[in-house]
Amino acid sequence: MPLNNNDILTRLRYALDIKDIEMVEIFALGGIETTKAEVQDMLSKTKNSSDGEAPDEEYIKMIDNTTLESFLNGCVTLKRGSQEETPETIKNQFLMTADNRNVNNILLKKMKIALSLTSEEMIDILSDVGVTVSKSELSAVLRKEGHRNYKECGDRYARNFLKGLANIYRA
Repeated sequence: MPLNNNDILTRLRYALDIKDIEMVEIFALGGIETTKAEVQDMLSKTKNSSDGEAPDEEYIKMIDNTTLESFLNGCVTLKRGSQEETPETIKNQFLMTADNRNVNNILLKKMKIALSLTSEEMIDILSDVGVTVSKSELSAVLRKEGHRNYKECGDRYARNFLKGLANIYRA
């Protein structure tokens, strides 16, 4: 089952033990005004039964890449403080586009920055949940898209990274 933006947001909220009202504040730090009810809709699933098959679960309010990245930017600002705004930082603030590009690389980059993680700590987080990754593989995932050594991060790595964060921050 592919990992969508709502799944990432839900898993990140659980891993870091973030309350709904704190999520509203984090979205605001990332430049998106939202309410507690909207946040709950982003995290809540509905069950739709079709043709007597197993029910399909879908989130009440699906979020796009920009909304997820706003939340991640808000996490960075909350944990590390706001950055002085220059034309260069404003231009580079949003790395994703509105298309359905894989956001897992951005997730790992932003969480590495927000939580002040070293590459070794990220490797440890992944190894704690049974995923073996070398330093060069992690480096390839953290590179800018378009770099010759860039590698797209799969859902398995992102899912396990969030699971590892939950093991650390909720222990």
